Amino acid sequence: MTLIVFLAILSVLVLVHEFGHFLMAKKAGILVEEFGFGLPPRIWGKKIGETLYSINALPIGGFVKLYGEDGIGEITNNQIPNSKQSQNTKYKIQNIDRAYFEKSILRRLSVLLAGVTMNLLLAIVCFSFLYYYWGIPTKTKEIKILSVAKESPAFFAELREGDIIVALDGQRLFSVEDFVKMTKEKAGQKIQLEIKREKDNPCREEGGEKVLGGSTQVGFNCHGENLLVSLIPRQSPPENEGPLGVVISDTELKKYPWWQMPYLGVREGFKESLSWGKMILLSLKETFVSLIVYGKVPREVAGPIGIFQATGQVTKQGFLAVLQFLGILSVNLAIVNVLPFPALDGGRLIFLAIEGLTKKKVPAKVELLINQIGMVCLLLLMVVITINDIFRFLGK
Repeated sequence: MTLIVFLAILSVLVLVHEFGHFLMAKKAGILVEEFGFGLPPRIWGKKIGETLYSINALPIGGFVKLYGEDGIGEITNNQIPNSKQSQNTKYKIQNIDRAYFEKSILRRLSVLLAGVTMNLLLAIVCFSFLYYYWGIPTKTKEIKILSVAKESPAFFAELREGDIIVALDGQRLFSVEDFVKMTKEKAGQKIQLEIKREKDNPCREEGGEKVLGGSTQVGFNCHGENLLVSLIPRQSPPENEGPLGVVISDTELKKYPWWQMPYLGVREGFKESLSWGKMILLSLKETFVSLIVYGKVPREVAGPIGIFQATGQVTKQGFLAVLQFLGILSVNLAIVNVLPFPALDGGRLIFLAIEGLTKKKVPAKVELLINQIGMVCLLLLMVVITINDIFRFLGK
């Protein structure tokens, strides 16, 4: 099942990307010679109009073959009649105005950006559906504890999942940002939290008596029905933990009227795509710094094996988790593809920029050679990342 979902995710990601190139190439008047599902060798193909639609042996993504994508070669008038070479020349002469390499900069630019745009749209659609189904994140003006790390100050103070942090040292709190800022500022100092608790609250009175409910809460006082708990934020907390060791939130997922949910879902889906985009850009920056400065790929960077493992984990969580994973990978593919590196769409954009500045096309053979070198470099990087995946899998 993991393999099926893995191949399905890769196919959707690549096909959506290539479909963007396909649509914009058609609109730009470029001759699309083939649109293929999977990678060669070809199993089946049918020509509809001027385009061959094919199904190929390797069920990973797909491709679009544009006429003149790498130049159309030299056309001469000294061809031997009725020869294959003559037929090729006739084909070139008939379709020269529909070759990708002969189109204007703006049309080629639109074709290159179409793939990235389609991946971003796919991500927005995935995230929008999830928010439509789950609900819209809405500020509550309450800071709720979602989890408590073991052996943390919050753990020893017996704070619990579901507790609401009302105030810190008597100062009322309404947002996560305020709470995080204050705990960092007071790291190493004793602080007092006012906690609102619904269940097993030793400060609640019923019939004039305190209800302990078996509570083992230590070191607390009461302020009305709220607990007053003292603890000391850590100055050097473990990685991925804060000074107190709690995961907190000041938002909840809320359902709005049915006629508002589609718009709100798309709005949140767009914001989620931007948020993941920023995180991915930051991760790419750290990766390149690590490669240049230390000559190695960070352990957290995942290649095909790492993505396969992650697919297995999200598959166990159900369809919605897979959909979220698809959205994240789609944003990742869009950003990686637009990087200014040969063989990627971003590398081709650089050639268009050079052409726009110099008013001269970079020779097709030169562009092809540079892209081939770039592809070799990308494949070598993929090998390194795959080795990294294997070591991480083995726990080394």
